[in-house]
Amino acid sequence: MTDQHPPLAGKTLFITGASRGIGLAIALRAARDGANIVIAAKTTEPHAKLAGTIYTAAEAIEEAGGKALPLVVDVRDEAQVLAAVAQAAQHFGGIDACINNASAIHLATTEDIDLKRFDLIQQINMRGTFVTSRACIPYLRGSANPHILALSPPLTMRADWFAQHLPYTMSKYGMSMVMLGLAEELRGAGIACNALWPRTTVATAAVEFALGGEAMLRQSRKPEIMADAAYAILQRPAKEFTGQFVLDDEVLAQEGVTHFDIYRNDPGSALMVDIFVDPDSPMPAGASYAAMA
Repeated sequence: MTDQHPPLAGKTLFITGASRGIGLAIALRAARDGANIVIAAKTTEPHAKLAGTIYTAAEAIEEAGGKALPLVVDVRDEAQVLAAVAQAAQHFGGIDACINNASAIHLATTEDIDLKRFDLIQQINMRGTFVTSRACIPYLRGSANPHILALSPPLTMRADWFAQHLPYTMSKYGMSMVMLGLAEELRGAGIACNALWPRTTVATAAVEFALGGEAMLRQSRKPEIMADAAYAILQRPAKEFTGQFVLDDEVLAQEGVTHFDIYRNDPGSALMVDIFVDPDSPMPAGASYAAMA
């Protein structure tokens, strides 16, 4: 008889920014296994242009088969983060994975950005990742397969990517640098620290709102591709798979996926390569930027 026990059943995931978008998609994928999901996000009331609150996310997670704990958390506030992590560990009996999904985007140049906005994206992206990861470490030490995962890009230091939007690039590369350093710092403890990034733009309300409207959504993949990739990473042995910077479809190709068109938001539109990804880098077999016939 084969073991039908789902890989993430009973595991506890602390996910920042999980009220919508990629964070919620990761939560729902884990919930199908019967995982415990801590929704650590700020949104308690519906946004005019961005659907979803920590409470609607909790309902969806429960409906998917998981257990949800919605907590109001601003990752810029260390006290809120520490309290939420402690409450989560007490509520579910521990923490097995920390997913640093919360992120702010602002693609302005050096001279155009307002310094308050500059501080905001650094505090949420790089500092928030550091604060949240650090808060989870004591509890992750008690997990059988502990993971810290940041949704941030490979550390390819291309000056042209910095030049286009230096403040945002610094913040996202800062998230990846936190993973790079923690991977080595925590290697002896067996806590995996990795970064995951999408090859193409991803169809989320935040992307539509901040970047390009309906046209960009048509040229994007669904958030489920990032959710499936994160799900695969969280199953990998923490002591062996750490310090890695991977793209979503690369991870899935390693898992045997050969058909990527199911992730297209609009099969009739060509896909748009995401920021911080070289469009000339080879794609996995079965994947293409071109529109489907």
